[in-house]
Amino acid sequence: MTIYKATTIAGSDTSGGAGMEADIKTFQELGVYGTTALTCIVAQNPNDNWAHEIYPIETGVIEKQLATILQGIGCDAIKTGMLGSRDLVELVAETIDKYKLRNVVIDPVMVCKGIDTIMVPEAAAAIKELLVKRALVMTPNLLEATYLADMDGIKTIDDMKQAASVIHDKGCRYVIVKAGDRFPGEEALEIVFDGQKFVEKRHPKITDAYNHGAGCTFSAAITACLAKGMEVTDALETAENFIGPALYRSFRLNQWSGALRHCAWRE
Repeated sequence: MTIYKATTIAGSDTSGGAGMEADIKTFQELGVYGTTALTCIVAQNPNDNWAHEIYPIETGVIEKQLATILQGIGCDAIKTGMLGSRDLVELVAETIDKYKLRNVVIDPVMVCKGIDTIMVPEAAAAIKELLVKRALVMTPNLLEATYLADMDGIKTIDDMKQAASVIHDKGCRYVIVKAGDRFPGEEALEIVFDGQKFVEKRHPKITDAYNHGAGCTFSAAITACLAKGMEVTDALETAENFIGPALYRSFRLNQWSGALRHCAWRE
């Protein structure tokens, strides 16, 4: 029996909705064995309106985790999530080169949901400098794409295409710019660019869904499919078919948050 393996370099979300927890659930659902290198632990404070509290893990410890996985086990595809420092981004870039990793999915997590400012500017700058050119696939949202493409803002579909083109020119082979529900209308939108053509992906907006961890889940689904040997276009289609039911069947955790139902695609 062939065992496909995928690795996530991401933070641990104590609530279970995003980060490493979302990635591992997705890998498992798509038939891929998941390994993890934790970059931080995120706790949510129920005594402070569910405020996120981030506890970074030392870079040396993350390096040991990566050696455990890549030297000791191996992987068929790898993705990144929250990278909270320039040193960590540099470590990831060095690791990609050292182990000659090819199926690299960069989810450039620069903001927390509901916050429209870059969390760690030094890390974001390093992602732009070091990881864009090493990525097979990148999945930025509008704010992240704006930053990566050195633009003032993204307000139209043409802006999304421009951002995707600039990011591709910086070295990423497949760019997926996600608008989500940021644009008016009844459809959520993604622009996919492979250097040759733009593809518009449109989906009905899902109202009243709990979308905490949706970005992590989407990029993890792409990673799992790449680990199984799929082409990027097929991996993207499978990821879309996976994330839709997970959002439709999302559920409430408490008065502050909810979570995706990762098993919904097979129910």
